[in-house]
Amino acid sequence: MRVLCCVKRVPITGGKMVLTDDAQAIQTRHLGFTISPHEECGVEEAVRIVEAHAVEAHSGEVVALTLGPGEAEEQLRECMALGADRAIHLVSDEEWDAQATAGAIVEAIRSEEPFDLIVFGNESADAGNFQVGIRVAYALGLPVVTGLKGLTIAGGRARCEQEVPAGRDVYDVPLPAVVTVKEGLNLPRYPSVPAKLRANRKPVDAKPVNRPPAKLEKLRLVVPEGQGKQAEVLGRGADAAPAVVEVMQKLGVA
Repeated sequence: MRVLCCVKRVPITGGKMVLTDDAQAIQTRHLGFTISPHEECGVEEAVRIVEAHAVEAHSGEVVALTLGPGEAEEQLRECMALGADRAIHLVSDEEWDAQATAGAIVEAIRSEEPFDLIVFGNESADAGNFQVGIRVAYALGLPVVTGLKGLTIAGGRARCEQEVPAGRDVYDVPLPAVVTVKEGLNLPRYPSVPAKLRANRKPVDAKPVNRPPAKLEKLRLVVPEGQGKQAEVLGRGADAAPAVVEVMQKLGVA
């Protein structure tokens, strides 16, 4: 069983986003970086699948892949600390759109031995455009199921579960296949110190890539306004009691 996990270096969620003066990029000087929570679950699931099938097949491999600047090797090392065996780094300091990113990933996949499963996060934590995994599957002519909260591999097929309002939708597709997974699919392990040390010795195949001419034009970035906080004074002292009771009754707690 060979599984490829595609991840992306993104700013740590929850941090304050400050744009450059030209509104074309995010100031990264004081930001920490990680991979998206969806992708972390994808790496964990890939490792679990290969571990489970290694008993039967006596072999298996998890490969992590990213397209990004040289600093993104740090995120690949994090994936290998979680259990990935090696990594492919498509090195570029430029920002790529979804179509170009998918094209570069497809070329990298075609240069490798065939993978049984290709795993993406449902969307990246920065752009959140949901496109890359689907575009890769279409280019490779493979079945794709998105937004998974359950994944089981058996008998050369993948049982894929999506959460929907009425319960779960289940899809059964043949391998090889492409899937995109959501946070909550599993609980990613916390890498131990020995695992981090081993990750530093695992191979990373760095390949410089050139971005093709962009087919989309970015005008500018905008930081959305926060929801803000509001407080309403209901009264002071005993005079506020009736208003408090009324609020509690509206909330159904009184």
